[in-house]
Amino acid sequence: MTASISLNHLGFAWPEGAPVFDGIDGAVTGVTALVGDNGSGKTTMLRLIAGELTPTSGAVDVRGEVAYLPQDLPIRTESTVAELLDIADRLDALRAIEAGSVDEAHFATVGDDWTVAERARAELDRLGLEHVDLDRTVGSLSGGESMMVGLAGRLLLSPSVLLLDEPTNNLDRSARARLYTAVEEFAGTVLVVSHDRELLRRVGTVAELRDRQLRVFHGNLDVYLEAIGVEQEAARRAVKTAKADMNKQKQELIDVQVVLARRKRYGQKMFETNREPRIVMRARKRAAEVSAAKLKIGHQEDLREARERLDDAEERVRGDASIRIDLPDTEIPAGRDVLKLSGVNARGLFADGVDLHVRGPERVALVGDNGSGKTTLLRIIAGELDTDAGVSTVAVPFQYLSQRLDHLDETATVYENVRRLAPTRPDALLRNRLARLGLRTSRTGRPGEFRSTHAGQPVAELSGGERLRTALAGALSAEPAPQLLMLDEPTNNLDMLSVTQLEQALQAYRGALIVASHDLDFLRELGIDRWFHVERGAGVVEIAEPSDME
Repeated sequence: MTASISLNHLGFAWPEGAPVFDGIDGAVTGVTALVGDNGSGKTTMLRLIAGELTPTSGAVDVRGEVAYLPQDLPIRTESTVAELLDIADRLDALRAIEAGSVDEAHFATVGDDWTVAERARAELDRLGLEHVDLDRTVGSLSGGESMMVGLAGRLLLSPSVLLLDEPTNNLDRSARARLYTAVEEFAGTVLVVSHDRELLRRVGTVAELRDRQLRVFHGNLDVYLEAIGVEQEAARRAVKTAKADMNKQKQELIDVQVVLARRKRYGQKMFETNREPRIVMRARKRAAEVSAAKLKIGHQEDLREARERLDDAEERVRGDASIRIDLPDTEIPAGRDVLKLSGVNARGLFADGVDLHVRGPERVALVGDNGSGKTTLLRIIAGELDTDAGVSTVAVPFQYLSQRLDHLDETATVYENVRRLAPTRPDALLRNRLARLGLRTSRTGRPGEFRSTHAGQPVAELSGGERLRTALAGALSAEPAPQLLMLDEPTNNLDMLSVTQLEQALQAYRGALIVASHDLDFLRELGIDRWFHVERGAGVVEIAEPSDME
C-alpha cells in the first residue's frame, strides 16, 4: 500500500471564527511542500492530517502511520532526551531488567523492542547528535538540537507519512544538510511546511494554500515561483486593461449625461413655447424621459461591469510586500556606548570568556553551530541568565525577542500585548504600526477599541509569523523606545513574503541591532557591520563576513 494523504472536500473553521479553508480536494504523495502566507492555515492543515483537529466538513484519508513534528515542540526543560524521544519508559524498564529485575511489568513495557537504546543512539548519531546523551536534560539543548531530537523521535516510530512544520528552524547549516538527507531518504510520503528555499528546491511538488483553497504545482520551488510569476504578470496586464476600460465607461457615461441634459433643456424650451399641442408635447416628453433613462441605465450597467472586472483582476494580483515604517525614537548617536561584556562566562560555554563592546547604531551578527551559546549570550545581555564570571553592562533601553517568543501573553489579543509594552502611546500610532507590520486594525467607534482579523485575536490563535510580527510591533513601540534590539532566529516560522517584510522593518530601525541567525542571506540584507562566530566551549571571535554559513 502506497503511503498517501487524500483531502475530500475538506473544510475547517475555528469556533465562532471565519473558515480557514473550505471544500479542499487533493492528494499528496512523495515529498511535497505546503506553502502559503502566514495565517493561511498551513499548520492547521497538518494538524487535521495528524488527527489533532477534527474537520468541520469533508474528511482526511491517510494511508499509513503518521508522525507529526510541530514547529513548537511541547518541551519541559527538566525532561530528558529519552522523554523527548518518547522512549523513557522502555529505556527505564530495560535498564531495570539488565540490573536483575524480573518484574513482569518491565518486560511488558519493553515488549519486543529490546534494541530501543541502540536504535535511538543510531538515529541521533545519523542526525549529527553524537554529543547528546539520552539522559541529558532538554533544557540544556539549543533550539536546533531540540528540533533534531524531535525529528529523531518521529523517525524512530517508522512512520510511512511524515508531517514536518518548519523543521529547519534554529538549525545550523550542517544540521540542515542532515535533515535534507533524512527527507530525501524517507521511503514514504512527506508533507513539509517551510520557508527554507534550499529544502523547497528538493521537493517534487508544491501545494499552495491561498484564499482558503489548495493549488498543486508539479515541481519544486523554482517551478512554483516561475508559474506564479507568469500568473502575476498576466494579472497586472489584466488590471491595466480593466482600468482603461473602466475609465472609458466613466467618460461615456459623462458624455451621455451631457447629451441628455441638453435634450432635456431643449424639450423644456419647446414645451414652454407651445409650438405643438400640449398633449403631443407631453407624450414626446414622456417618451424622451423613458429613452433617456434606458440609455443612462445601460451605460451605468456597463460601468458597473467594468468595475467588477477591475475588482476581479485586482484580486488576482498578490499583495505588495513592502513595509514603510519610521522609527525616529530608536535612533542612537554614533559612538555612544550601548553594550559591554568583559570576561563573561555562563554554564561553562565560554571557557575563554566573552569580551564585546558595541557602540552607536552598530549591527552585529552572531553565527555558529547549534548549542554553541548564541542564545545563552543573548539571554545574558537581556538579564535573563546570571553569569558565572565577568560583567555584562547594557547602557541603553533594549528589547529582546527570544526564539519561542515566550514573553507574549497567549490569552491576550495582539493589541493588548502591544499596549502592555506601550501604555501611553497614542492609539493611532499603535494601530498604524500594527498595520505597517501586516497586523490590520480598524476602529470600532469606541475610544481605545479596535477590531480586525489580527489585532482582536488572542495570540494563541495566531500563526508563527503573526506571533513574530506581534512581538516585533510590541518591541518597536515599547516605552522607552529600544535603542538596542536583540533577535534570536527571527525568521523562524516566517513565509518568504514575511521574511522580506521583516528585513524592511529592521532596515528602518535606527538603533543598535544584535541578531543570532543561521540565515546568511537575511543577515546580509540587514547591513551587518560586525560578524562574530560563537564556538562551543571556547568563546566569541570576530570574523570577516562569512562566504558560507559555518
